Amino acid sequence: MGSDEGQTNGAIQGPAEADRLARLRRAALRLDSGAGLLAAARGLRRRLPGDERFGDPLSTAGDAPFQLIARSVSSLRPERESVVKELGLAGLQVWQSLSETAGRGAGKDELALLFTDLVGFSSWALGAGDAAVLSLLREVGVVVEAAIVDHNGRIVKRLGDGLMATFLSVQDAVEAALDAHDALARVSVDGYRPRMRAGVHWGRPRPLGGDYLGVDVNIAARVAEAAKADQVLVSEGALSRLDPNAVAVGRSKRLKAQGTPRGLRVVEVCR
Repeated sequence: MGSDEGQTNGAIQGPAEADRLARLRRAALRLDSGAGLLAAARGLRRRLPGDERFGDPLSTAGDAPFQLIARSVSSLRPERESVVKELGLAGLQVWQSLSETAGRGAGKDELALLFTDLVGFSSWALGAGDAAVLSLLREVGVVVEAAIVDHNGRIVKRLGDGLMATFLSVQDAVEAALDAHDALARVSVDGYRPRMRAGVHWGRPRPLGGDYLGVDVNIAARVAEAAKADQVLVSEGALSRLDPNAVAVGRSKRLKAQGTPRGLRVVEVCR
């Protein structure tokens, strides 16, 4: 009889316990997906050192330990936003930043990184038609890429109406950008003259196949994004490697862009 009673009690307690655990699980999921906590976690990531978007496929490509772990964290329930995942990536973000600061995770070779793109191109392209757009991109490609090759640069990748290139010296990178600006002044399609902006940074990007990744690549791209039409911006770290007698240098200003070190400053250079 005692055995039967124990089985009866177990049968009664089993479903109740399962229901309690299910309710706890639903509550935990609601908490983990709460808009307020998600906003707080992302706000924390914006204040932490490193790349606040760390965790996407671009930032986690590679075989460094923090990248391997981040790929596993990012793959957990990718269809659902998660506070726990954001906090986990926040810790890995700091780890990544410390590794970059200490030199781990960066490439072995120092390079000048040049990014370019056309200002106002997308708006013009909407009404220009495919033939004019293709003609302009071809002409722009010829003159910009020729300037890069003439100054011993290597084109890493083409980015629509812009590109990324590497150089062994900042001087070559800046001269290539300035020559490209001069050459573009002679390019016109249907009365439209393209206007380019460029950014140069010096660092140790991480090679990945034929491409480069890492914090220094992100900084170079942000420097270019901060430039205005017909402008070449150079980070202060790159400026220190530039011949001061070869170019005119503008006033230094702080670069206010996400994913860049605090206090990073840039200057405009011209002939």
